[in-house]
Amino acid sequence: MGRIRDPLPGRYPADSGEVELLRDLDRQDGWMLLMDGVPQSYVDLEDPAYLDFPYMQLMAEVIDCLPEGPLDAVHVGGGACTLPRYISAVRPGSRHLVIEPDAGLVQVVREQLRLKSVPRLKVRVTDGRAGVGALPDASADLLVVDAFVGATMPVELATLTFMADVARVLRPTGTVLVNVADGKGLAFVKRVAATVAATFRHAALLAEPGILRGRRFGNLILTASATELPVGPLTRKAAGGLAQARCVAEDDLTRLIAGAAPIADGDAVLTPVPPPALFE
Repeated sequence: MGRIRDPLPGRYPADSGEVELLRDLDRQDGWMLLMDGVPQSYVDLEDPAYLDFPYMQLMAEVIDCLPEGPLDAVHVGGGACTLPRYISAVRPGSRHLVIEPDAGLVQVVREQLRLKSVPRLKVRVTDGRAGVGALPDASADLLVVDAFVGATMPVELATLTFMADVARVLRPTGTVLVNVADGKGLAFVKRVAATVAATFRHAALLAEPGILRGRRFGNLILTASATELPVGPLTRKAAGGLAQARCVAEDDLTRLIAGAAPIADGDAVLTPVPPPALFE
């Protein structure tokens, strides 16, 4: 068998912009994927359980608190497929459907970042709403929404209509994970949290304290389910993890939302813009 070809650092065309691959000088097999200059994914090709981005570590901590065993997972937003790689490493036998609208990005990840090495993974090239809308009822244990245009979550993936479709696709004990970026005041994430909380009986928000207080722009993770979340273990895991995050759940989350309105299709929503120096 021939040697696996190493990725080639450089810039590659994609449907929605330019992909750049950068080698991590501190980890032999670590690679950063950027889209139009914005960091989108990090993968270690030989150690898929290694997660570099703090928000990805928080997502993994939620997954680690779910009941043991393989998962049927749907991922809205592909990037370098960091989370499917992680889940397959820690929960062998898991199955993944990745919904990604950018065919050019998918091709780069296939050719350069060994996507075919991830077992039981399929990619469907379509937008998130259409992709989820085509899925059968009660077909997923986990549905991850980690889709960005630049550094902003598309509003159409944060509405009551879309979240109702997510709830339809999840099994009764299924869990949704949503990656949201926000800054001072957290106005956007509060509305997304209100949308999620209006759809699912149980919800929680995880973030580093500085981001949660609105002191700096960054990623926050929403998780929700029709069944009770493992709030205690999740709180301890988040506080003791590398990100040292807080978990805000149930009544505390209701107070944080503080009357923010859920997002309906057609609402005029002001999406947060990161400070210009964030990615320099």
